[in-house]
Amino acid sequence: MNRPTEHSVTALSNAPKQDLRTWLAQMEAANELQVVRGANREEEIGGIVEFYQRQTGNRAVLFDDIPGYPSGYRVVANILTSTSRIKMTLGLPSDATDMDLIAFWRRYMKENKTIPPVTVPTGLVLENSMRGADVDLLKIPAPKWHEHDGGFYIGTGCMVIMRHPDTGWINYGAYRVQVHDRNLATVMCSKGKHGNLIMRRYQELGQKCPIAVVVGMHPALFMVAGLEIPYGKNEYDAAGGLLGEAVEVIPGPVTGLPSRAFPRSCGVTGRPERGFVAACTGVSPAGASAERLLRFFSRSARSSGRSFSSHWDAEATRRGSILLPVRNSENFDAMAR
Repeated sequence: MNRPTEHSVTALSNAPKQDLRTWLAQMEAANELQVVRGANREEEIGGIVEFYQRQTGNRAVLFDDIPGYPSGYRVVANILTSTSRIKMTLGLPSDATDMDLIAFWRRYMKENKTIPPVTVPTGLVLENSMRGADVDLLKIPAPKWHEHDGGFYIGTGCMVIMRHPDTGWINYGAYRVQVHDRNLATVMCSKGKHGNLIMRRYQELGQKCPIAVVVGMHPALFMVAGLEIPYGKNEYDAAGGLLGEAVEVIPGPVTGLPSRAFPRSCGVTGRPERGFVAACTGVSPAGASAERLLRFFSRSARSSGRSFSSHWDAEATRRGSILLPVRNSENFDAMAR
């Protein structure tokens, strides 16, 4: 059933390996982070990221002071396009070589080590919780990444979490999530992907599909979201094996799905038209398509003193990118139909 293991909140409290803020501080200390201020989300963020991705080894890019948004509502991209950042993300020693990294991945794939997640009763992400009319996705500076994108994408570097209605299997993956309105978004799971199979099963049963969207996790959790974990296996288990410790989760306030850092809830009520969205290579698909609509009912965010931040991974939208207004972490719960 892959149910999270119950655990006391004091035993695993804000583990450093799972903290995005710790990761950002680590990258800054290693001169692996470039701060850009004043770039707009309509054209400049996507263009600057494209420039930084032209050569492997360029620094990660952290955008702040985005026009139209408070200072501290940040976006970070280009996170995993250097072997040095990948090694630090995985906790390898500072003097580890590229061959050490290859050996690490070979060992990880061979051993297939898993550590089940642990459910904690509360988390820092719940410091700021919003429900109903207070939920506003438009307050988050989700960028338009490519010229022909149909809108502004807060996913897919995110974790889109679902539970299989028959088996209880928990699955999360990096799927495209486009913002349409204050509490409306669409999620696109390609045919054959686990998320698509789960949503189709709910359709067969005539039920809404609960979904939680996490936009603000540690990049190691994002790595797992982009891997082909076998059908029926819990990505949280795989992420625990990668980190070497259990991933802390809290139940979403609406769906009850195990979420990291910040959950938002939404109920899918239709299938609006979605415009173009480029893949991680920047290549656009053949045309627009209709995707499942998510109506968000709640949002949770971690405090930062003056602002919250949503960490957004855009792995499918942009290679190795994460969108995260980075002062706080956020979670969303949703229902898809």
